[in-house]
Order: sequence, then structure tokens, then C-alpha cells
Amino acid sequence: MSKERRKLLVGGAAAAVTGLAPGAWAAGSDKPEKEEVKIGFIPLTDCASVVMASVLGFDKKYGIKIIPTKEASWAGVRDKLVNGELDMAHVLYGLVYGVHQGVSGPKKDMAVLMNLNHNGQAITLSKKLADKGAVDGASLAKLMATEKREYTFAQTFPTGTHAMWLYYWLAASGVNPLKDAKVITVPPPQMVANMRVGNMDGYCVGEPWNHRAIMDGIGITAATTQDIWKDHPEKVLGTTGDFVKKYPNTARAVIMAVLEASRWIDAGLQNKLKMAETIADKSYVNTGVDAINQRILGRYQNGLGKTWDDPNHMKFFNDGLVNFPFLSDGMWFLTQHKRWGLIKEHPDYLGVARQINQIELYKQAASALKVNVPKDPMRSSKFIDGVVWDGKEPAKYADSFKVRA
Repeated sequence: MSKERRKLLVGGAAAAVTGLAPGAWAAGSDKPEKEEVKIGFIPLTDCASVVMASVLGFDKKYGIKIIPTKEASWAGVRDKLVNGELDMAHVLYGLVYGVHQGVSGPKKDMAVLMNLNHNGQAITLSKKLADKGAVDGASLAKLMATEKREYTFAQTFPTGTHAMWLYYWLAASGVNPLKDAKVITVPPPQMVANMRVGNMDGYCVGEPWNHRAIMDGIGITAATTQDIWKDHPEKVLGTTGDFVKKYPNTARAVIMAVLEASRWIDAGLQNKLKMAETIADKSYVNTGVDAINQRILGRYQNGLGKTWDDPNHMKFFNDGLVNFPFLSDGMWFLTQHKRWGLIKEHPDYLGVARQINQIELYKQAASALKVNVPKDPMRSSKFIDGVVWDGKEPAKYADSFKVRA
């Protein structure tokens, strides 16, 4: 690409955005203040848009260089975000909100730049439990009631998405995750090995570590997270509030590069297969491509002979619906943090979400790329237990659950 063309592309982004307040672009220019951006990721299928933005060179188009940095655990990601070793990260939605509230670690103002994916996580139960008839929430609850012992389940971070999906699912079946079970924290890539040696009865994690358990013959899929909440938010592109204040153009450029990669992944079968091949590599997820490529196409099996096509599989773009940082999504995590006693008082749910979710910055990037932006920052969803969440009356909603801390 010629220098002039690149200049046009990068400069043209500002011109393409309409209705911006004067001075919205630092010093009248949209040139990224920081050109190298270190983005941490955990070896999971849903790190794909960050990795592909770098691999396919979408970052260069916007005057930045994304350096994907493989991390070992979510606690490590948290620490490096907070101390500035990482500029941004592919990170659990609930982790960002936890740090902002000072739960499960240091307190620091945080920012969600965009959502990275919807759906595509699952709850795996051990083959041993399945052999005793525990293959879904109801049969698990029945087994736990009749065969009394300590049951251990793993999630990936105390305030994170997987903890919240696991707790919600167990509670919907009448199991109190805090009283009736032992819940431990295990980094995603270590889930399969821990189940293999019998350290847990079940876990909730992102792919490919659920499908991998089936391939290795040690676990079954009891529920997908899209069964719990269809089109739920999952990983986000997270950073600190300070980073956004200091480098707004850099933040916008990264959103644009990752948004373009998200659109590329969802554009068709070939792209998804190329993505699976790329991220299976040992420098990224480090697994066989066959552990990744089935579920990203919605081809599911539960490890007990049942197969199905899931239309609500992991999505990275879905015409822009995936990437918009809905305020109600962020607020939902706060309601669950309150429900499970992670925060003691009701926060200002909407105020916190408005502070964290960078809706204006996201809209600027999206409109420059002509990506659809939902009209309303709130959305309504129905959960596995029939309860509807729409962002209205969050305190009442948080207190309405029978099973809670």
C-alpha cells in the first residue's frame, strides 16, 4: 500500500466520522499517540480477532502495530494490565468490572473498548459423573443430593464470565455453588489436565477446552453458555481508564483493526478455517486444529453420542451486534457480583457501566468502518431459568434470586 494511500486511509477515518464534538481527535489529528500496542491474550478460541488483526496486518492500516502477548492466567493478565506491562488485553468481561470495583485484586479505573465475542463457552462434567447419570443440570443436582460428598467445580477467575455462567447454571438447577460445592480457580489451558487427574467434577471454560475434554475421553458437555444466555457477552478488549485518556487515538485505531478482523472471521467458512489453523499454532492456543474448527462452525457433540448444529455458536461480528459494548451487559456482571457476595453494597450500576464501557469511542470507530451500531445501549435477554434481564431496576434484579450468597 502506498504511503499516500495509507495516509488517506488513516486520515480518512476521522473524516468518515460524523457528528464528533470539536477536539474529539487529539490535536486535530487522529494519528495514534502510541504505535506499538502490547495486547495480552489467554490461549482460547476467542482470542482470534486480536491475533488475526495482527497476523493479517489490519493494524498497519490504522498506523499501529499490535503485539499479541501470550499469558498464563487471568490473574497474570489483571496484574499486567494494572501495572502497565500490557497496554490492553483479550480479557474476561467480569474481570474488568471486578478490578474497577476493587474485587479480586487491586482497584483501578478500567475501560471496555469493545466486546470481542458472543457465545461459545461450555460447562464440562467429568466422564465419571456422566457414567453415574449426571449429564445436565437437573441430573447433576439429583446425583449431588443422593450421593453426598464434596463436589469440586472449576472456573477461570472469581469475578469472570465462567464463574458467573457456572454459578448461574448450578443455581438454576437448585444447587448453591457457594454452599453445596467447592469452587476453585484454574487457568483455561490447565482445565483438561486437572480433570484428567481427578481434581474436579466439572468446569466452565472457553473453547477449545470443552471439546478437547470430549476428544480426550475425560469429559462431556453438559451445557453450552448460549443455553444459559443466548448471545451473551464474553471476552472484551480491555484496558485501563488512564490508557484511554492518554492515548485515545491509539485506542480507536486498535478498535478499528480488531473490528475489521472480527468482520473478516465471520465473513465465511474459509476465513473461519484459516483462523482455526492460525490460532491452533503453539504460539497461540497450542492444540490440534480439530479441537477448534468444529465448534466455531456450530458443529457440536456432547461426548455421549448426541450431535447438533448450534446456530448460536461463537460469533465474532454478527453484523456488529457482537462488538457493541452494551451498558446492560456490563451492568449484568455487577448484579451477579452482588448476588454472590463479591460486592457487599449495590453499586451505581448504570454509572459504573457508563464509566467503563467506552461507547463514544466505539461508535467513532464503528461509523468510520460503516459498521452497524445498535440504537439503544441497553438490550433485553431471557435466561435459562426464564428470567428476563433488560438493564432496568438492577438492584431489584440482583436481590430477586432465591439462590444467592
